[in-house]
Amino acid sequence: MAYSMTGFGAGEGAVAGGRLVVEIRTVNHRFFHLSIKAPPALAPLEAAVRDRLRRDFDRGHVTVSVRWLESPDRGAGTVDLDLERARSIVARLRELQTTLGIAGEPDLALVARQPDVLVAGAGEATEVVWQELQPVVLAAVTECKAMRRREGDVLLGELLHRLEQLERSAGVVGERAPHRLIAERDRLRAAVRELTESRTVDEGRLEQEIAYLADKLDLTEELVRLQAHIGACREALGAESPIGKRLGFLAQEMGREVNTIGSKANDAAIAAEVVAMKGELEKFREQLENIE
Repeated sequence: MAYSMTGFGAGEGAVAGGRLVVEIRTVNHRFFHLSIKAPPALAPLEAAVRDRLRRDFDRGHVTVSVRWLESPDRGAGTVDLDLERARSIVARLRELQTTLGIAGEPDLALVARQPDVLVAGAGEATEVVWQELQPVVLAAVTECKAMRRREGDVLLGELLHRLEQLERSAGVVGERAPHRLIAERDRLRAAVRELTESRTVDEGRLEQEIAYLADKLDLTEELVRLQAHIGACREALGAESPIGKRLGFLAQEMGREVNTIGSKANDAAIAAEVVAMKGELEKFREQLENIE
């Protein structure tokens, strides 16, 4: 089972007498990286949010945004008066009256409407408890994970397709390998006969050299290990736990086997399949960048 590291989820609910929305966005990252943007009243709960999300997301860059849709009732607040600012505004208005020759006194309502003359004071601070916030966070987590699962299913199909292509190429190499050894044996015999011309050839020594060459060029071990790694990848793709790191290791090991096969190829058909396998492995690794 594959989960993408890209997802979005939102949850909304009543909290502390108000209404709150939690949005979670995730993108790929090698490790778990969390960023939280929340109102000051929720600052004491950031550790609880972090612990909760750490259990739900193994890795990825997780961005959490929390905001009030309806602010909670903070109780009756106070109104603060900046008397010095009010006096300054009145003085400037009187100066303006004198300059323009306008009679009368400055209007009180006009002075009160000026910025920072009358300022609403803070009421009682809102206390938010985790028991109220948790259901909203979990709703966002559930939606985000569902999206990651849907995208993960698409990635799963792509990864399985790449493994099938690798297996196909490995099968072609396996079929071709014995014929290549026979061709190499015949080539070596012909070369020895041409060099020795009419002289007697030590058949025993020639057979030893052919056996050594066959052992050096044999691809059986590499093909067996490659097939084992492909099987391990398929097994990992069916697991419930996060699989990205495990698949990354297996992709590295498959790359080693393919490179070894390429170094032993000594055959155009096998070399062509090695190039194809390297291409499939590169596409496999690209998809792993977004697997949890």
